[in-house]
Amino acid sequence: MQPLIDQHGRVATDLRVSLTDKCNLRCTYCMPAEGLDWMPTDQQLTDDEIVRLIGIAAEHLGVREVRFTGGEPLVRRGLVDIVRRVRAATEVEMSITTNALGLARTAGALAEAGLDRVNVSLDTVRRDTFHEVTRRDRFDDVVEGLAAAEAAGLGPVKVNAVLLRGVNDDQAPELLGWCIEHGYHLRFIEQMPLDAQHGWDRDAMVTADEILTSLSGAFELSPAVEPRGSAPAELFTVDGGPATVGIIASVTRPFCGDCDRVRLTADGQVRNCLFARSESDLRAALRAGASDEELAERWRVAMWGKAAGHGIDDPTFLQPDRPMSAIGG
Repeated sequence: MQPLIDQHGRVATDLRVSLTDKCNLRCTYCMPAEGLDWMPTDQQLTDDEIVRLIGIAAEHLGVREVRFTGGEPLVRRGLVDIVRRVRAATEVEMSITTNALGLARTAGALAEAGLDRVNVSLDTVRRDTFHEVTRRDRFDDVVEGLAAAEAAGLGPVKVNAVLLRGVNDDQAPELLGWCIEHGYHLRFIEQMPLDAQHGWDRDAMVTADEILTSLSGAFELSPAVEPRGSAPAELFTVDGGPATVGIIASVTRPFCGDCDRVRLTADGQVRNCLFARSESDLRAALRAGASDEELAERWRVAMWGKAAGHGIDDPTFLQPDRPMSAIGG
């Protein structure tokens, strides 16, 4: 086995697989109210192609973790079957990042198929703020989905939250208290330049320092003793533990030097960085009859060229053409 190593010595073992660019929310920091032009079906990888590429990643490239993303992965009709087939063929750890709409109906089936855990995006526990951010009145569905995931054993259930200035930036302690009460592991994520509107403004972004200051006004935080490793979140113990809260400061405290992730888009493109401006096409070679080893070698070449960092602080930085919904987190 030859792993996915880059020229800076990092090894990718965590694969993020986007199953679709479609989403049933319209979060203001992700896409416009009217949505986007969705990817044509014939350009998307089929269920068989996804399962095959994940198998290649696990068997030939040393990938140990797979996270299904979107868009919203729960809108992919074949999700449960994909999870079941990957579980039968590999020993990778599997998770999904989801907005939890529909999770109340599918959590049990996903757990039975072999999914290990879920990450749920939830930026507020106030119904009116949820509607303002997502443009949808679906807060109760998310709460039900979180509870169903916990009941199905898809834990630890993690909650990902983005704070927006003037919208929910005063709600960090409230959200943390709610997550601790329900046993969910909260991670705050700095807003990143990945919106479809290209309206991201660093000066308007709520920073990690601001989040920590806000939380420290209501809780006693101390750095977690467990080693961070390649995890994107910097962990803090809350009020002496055992609860923790994480801060993913991709912009102000980048962790590119420890990155172990690689991404596969819904149309079969390898992205060696979330902020990459270029992609490597596996779909065309796959559909042209390439062998598993040939596809694996293409993947290795794609990873070798990974940049040292995302370069957001570089004056020449350009936001990727694809928004987050079309890349997959």
